[in-house]
Amino acid sequence: MDPVNVWGNTPLDAADPEIFDLIEKEKRRQCRGIELIASENFTSFAVIEALGSPLTNKYSEGMPGNRYYGGNEYIDQIENLCRSRALQAYRLDPTKWGVNVQPYSGSPANFAAYTALLNPHDRIMGLDLPSGGHLTHGYYTSGGKKISATSIYFESLPYKVSKETGYIDYDKMEEKALDFRPKLIICGGSAYPRDWDYKRIREIADKVGSLMLCDMAHISGLVAAQEAADPFEYCDVVTTTTHKSLRGPRAGMIFYRKGPKPPKKGQPEDAVYDFEDKINFAVFPALQGGPHNHQIGALAVALKQAMSPGFKAYAKQVRANAVALGNYLMSKDYKLVTGGTENHLVLWDLRPLGLTGNKVEKLCDLANITVNKNAVFGDSSALAPGGVRIGTPAMTSRGLVEKDFEQIGEFLHRAIQITLSIQKEFGKLLKDFNKGLVNNKDIEQLKADVEKFSGSFDMPGFSLADMKYKD
Repeated sequence: MDPVNVWGNTPLDAADPEIFDLIEKEKRRQCRGIELIASENFTSFAVIEALGSPLTNKYSEGMPGNRYYGGNEYIDQIENLCRSRALQAYRLDPTKWGVNVQPYSGSPANFAAYTALLNPHDRIMGLDLPSGGHLTHGYYTSGGKKISATSIYFESLPYKVSKETGYIDYDKMEEKALDFRPKLIICGGSAYPRDWDYKRIREIADKVGSLMLCDMAHISGLVAAQEAADPFEYCDVVTTTTHKSLRGPRAGMIFYRKGPKPPKKGQPEDAVYDFEDKINFAVFPALQGGPHNHQIGALAVALKQAMSPGFKAYAKQVRANAVALGNYLMSKDYKLVTGGTENHLVLWDLRPLGLTGNKVEKLCDLANITVNKNAVFGDSSALAPGGVRIGTPAMTSRGLVEKDFEQIGEFLHRAIQITLSIQKEFGKLLKDFNKGLVNNKDIEQLKADVEKFSGSFDMPGFSLADMKYKD
């Protein structure tokens, strides 16, 4: 055997120069580009330090105080601290709410919640994917192909946004729910630029005898900072990822009501919520093995940061930046779904321009601007959808304010004009369009301007001075 100090304490650059080099290239990409993917963020050095800690070495199946392995004295303290901070961050009474912080990420958190609350083939309703929903809320194609495991194991009927306004049509949601009688109504989305009327959804859920779950993954940081409506007031269960607007590690949480139920006609006087044991069992042993303790430790750090005044100011700036960017794009006569935003993202409808989201995404990538193609209502293809989704959390984490996002809007405007020019010259077919991307001077100039702009801002998480690739 190699000595421990040889195999176990050799730094990455010596142990695996190939991976080290790729990480350094990714660091340069992050700090010299404009990151606009709404589901991404830049986390802190403290969170990254916890992620790369020896906590990854420990197995801890089960819950704190009831593990299947020994040696969990400190792991229990870390998980309990994380759970306590999670409730604090969202201003929740621990006698009325509990939380499981073991889900590996958002999709496993959602499926664990469904497993706990539902039986196979129970009925669910979530926002349709082309309306801004998420795959895990039960999406299936117009041809009936079940894309998500949620739609495979449960019977799903989506609700949608209004074709005219882009806002959720709550009246039609109620009409569908009264016919479909779902066991669970899911709210929350991945590309919906407006706030949610949780009170209205609760009224619908009560009318049809449904449970109500909010997947607040995208807006969890805004909810923590009280910059978005509070789903906890009305929901039975709330799930979330932790790496988006919350600015933590890649992990998940499930919050659930506990204690006595409010009085209700036809309900026993001593009725209590029974979610806790069901949800904990669904996470482990039903769907996961040992929790990722390095994620839980890092999440505890992020939750502490989320309770600071600085984070509150950050979340407010995320929203202000999204409004500024949206207003700039609309000043250029571009169409945004719902005509603006109330949260951290804008959904840009490219169909009036005769463009698809995949072309704009590809050209932006070449200019070091990262966006993602996204369906807009009425789309039939997820691979060549009619829009792009643009979010502000990541670049706000780098200190950008409204005027900086107006400059980003100008870069995006230039990207659109280049895309239109290439399509006009080379044609709409992707194979033809791609020819116009090669050795394109306009793209090269845009990339140079983007790199100069982005390189002028601070970068959280790692030292710019220590990077291998600085220029």
